[in-house]
Amino acid sequence: MRIVALETFLVAPRWLFLRIETDEGIVGWGEPVVEGRAETVRAAVRELSELLVGRDPLRIEDHWQTLTKSGFYRGGPVLSSAVAGIDQALWDIAGKARGVPVHELLGGPVRERARVYAWVGGDDPGEIAEAIAAQLDSGMTAVKMNGSGRLLAIDTPAETAAIVARVEAARAALGPSNDVAIDFHGRFSTAMAARVLPLLEPLHPLFVEEPVLPEHAGSLPRLTAASNIPLAIGERCYSRADFRPLLDSGVAVFQPDLSHAGGISEVRRIAALAETWDIALAPHCPLGPIALAASLQVDFATPNFLIQEASLGMHYNGGVELLEYLVDTTVFDVRDGAVARPTAPGLGIEVDEAAVRAAAERGHRWRNPVWRHPDGALAEW
Repeated sequence: MRIVALETFLVAPRWLFLRIETDEGIVGWGEPVVEGRAETVRAAVRELSELLVGRDPLRIEDHWQTLTKSGFYRGGPVLSSAVAGIDQALWDIAGKARGVPVHELLGGPVRERARVYAWVGGDDPGEIAEAIAAQLDSGMTAVKMNGSGRLLAIDTPAETAAIVARVEAARAALGPSNDVAIDFHGRFSTAMAARVLPLLEPLHPLFVEEPVLPEHAGSLPRLTAASNIPLAIGERCYSRADFRPLLDSGVAVFQPDLSHAGGISEVRRIAALAETWDIALAPHCPLGPIALAASLQVDFATPNFLIQEASLGMHYNGGVELLEYLVDTTVFDVRDGAVARPTAPGLGIEVDEAAVRAAAERGHRWRNPVWRHPDGALAEW
């Protein structure tokens, strides 16, 4: 079997899909994208395709090594995301060629159900209860919300109180038997995170995500010592090398993104690295159905898996839903807060190619907002 073509599709709301075709008619799908830089990743995929056309798609590890290491300049979000989508598609082909789901090729399943969570915004306390009620009605038992909007390095007592009030509203709507994760989104300085985290302890968040920017990861030991809330980080880490300095930081959860951190091959290794340090895995995935399917294949084969993000009903999607590009949407049905183990070959989904091609004719130009503080200085989004 040989690879004959790689084709990319820019589809709403902000995604990039990849189709790899073989000479035996087996097709694999992947999702290589950096949100807001989809065209850039598309160009990287096109360049990397020169290393793949005519090759055996089943030599996944050799391809991963070549794609990541044969160039003198390596790594970073664009190249790692391009490799991630290619890697997903190659694993999809491998599973389909052997007639088994990918997790069977990763050592077999260690669970039958994988817990998932969805987004509920979080910028307005008045909207929290309604958004949470909708997610609970859909079968979720866990949600994630923003901790704040734009934030000064050391903000006012009023802003601190507003952050706590939002989470209090979420906890009241959820009750004690459901979970809320809080995304600080890198908007908090170390000082502001250290001030706010202890105030959130009585509300028992599942975790606080990205309490500081990745470049300030050296502050994580201070924050883990300041609060008993589990801290999570990793959506902007792209390799084992990026995660290695975090192992002794005290964080409880690693969040590699299957569409950014080198795909199934690398995230599988990151998960094993985390397990050695008693760190749980909760893959980041505010993306499309292919990225979610790839994440779930890793989840079902990973002993230290905690919970999986899904973009069902996500505010960034702008009316385009996660399930619109699938032939059979039941694979992502949520019952009692979890999805069942997929049994179909490959990534376990059937992509609606006609819908993808139609959407690609329209394309998208999604960019994240650029925020400013009242004084005109750039604010973290």
